Amino acid sequence: MNRQAQTVILFLTGGALLHAGFTDLYLRYVKAGLRPLLIAAGIVLIAAAVATVWYERRAVRQEKDTHADSEGGPHSEGDPHSEGDPQSEGGPYSEGDPHTHGETPGHGETPGHAHGGKGHREPRVSWLLVLPLLALVLVAPPAVGSYTALRTGSALQEQPQGYSDLPADGPLRLTVADYAGRAVYDKGRALRGRELKVTGFLALDRDGTPYLVRMALNCCAADAQPVKIALTGQLPPVLRPDTWLEATGTYTPRRTKDPVNGTPIPYLDVTTTRPVKAPHDPYDEGWNG
Repeated sequence: MNRQAQTVILFLTGGALLHAGFTDLYLRYVKAGLRPLLIAAGIVLIAAAVATVWYERRAVRQEKDTHADSEGGPHSEGDPHSEGDPQSEGGPYSEGDPHTHGETPGHGETPGHAHGGKGHREPRVSWLLVLPLLALVLVAPPAVGSYTALRTGSALQEQPQGYSDLPADGPLRLTVADYAGRAVYDKGRALRGRELKVTGFLALDRDGTPYLVRMALNCCAADAQPVKIALTGQLPPVLRPDTWLEATGTYTPRRTKDPVNGTPIPYLDVTTTRPVKAPHDPYDEGWNG
C-alpha cells in the first residue's frame, strides 16, 4: 500500500471513530464508559494522517530544492570550468560514443531508469480497505440478540457482596441482572410479595421455553454474555424472538439450569406483559447491588 492510501485510511478510520463516539452508534460496539477513549483514538488517528501529509510534502519540497541546487552547480552556464569540458567539445565522451547515450553497463541501471523513469506502483485493490470504514459509518449493525443468547451461557456466575435496599412501596422496576441475582443468591428475600417490572427481549429455547434476556458487556459487543430469566404464567399467545417486552409479575422460587453452562436461571411468574421499544442502550445492564 502506498503512502497516500495509508493516509486516507488513517483519516477515515479516525473520522469513523469520531462519528461513532459523538453519536449513539458507539453503543452498538462498546460499553458507554469507553466513549472518551474512542473519541481520543479518533483524534490521534486524524492527527497522524495530517502529520503524514505534512511530512510527505516537506520531503517533496526538499527534493525539489536539492534538484535545483544540483542544476545550478559548478558546471552551470557561465562557469569558467565548463569551458573546455571534454564532454562538450568532442572529448573522449563525444557524440558517437555509446556512453553519451546512457548505455552504461546493466549493473549501473537504477530501478527508475530501467522502467522508463517509473517506480513500482501498488495495486489499486488496496483501496478496497476503505469499504469496511464506509460500512462502519453508513450501516449500524443490530444489537446482539436471541440467536447469540441461546448459544451462550448465562453471565450470572459470581455472587455479589450484598444488595442495596429496595423502595418499600409501589412496584419494583428491576433490571434482568438484578432480579436474577436477587432471586438466585438472595433467595428472593426482598422480592416476595412485591409487584415486579422487568424489561428485556424475548428468546425461545428449542423446547419453546421463553426467556427474558439482556446482554451484559465487559468491554465490547464481541464479549457480550446474556443474563436470562425464564418466564411462566400469563404469557402472550404469540411470542416472537427479539421482541422487547416489559413483564409484570411476582417472584417464584422455581429455577432451571442454563443448558449451555449449567448456571441457575430463575423464573418470573408473569401476570401481564406489554411490548416496548428497544432501549437507547441495548447493553445497558448492570447490578443494583
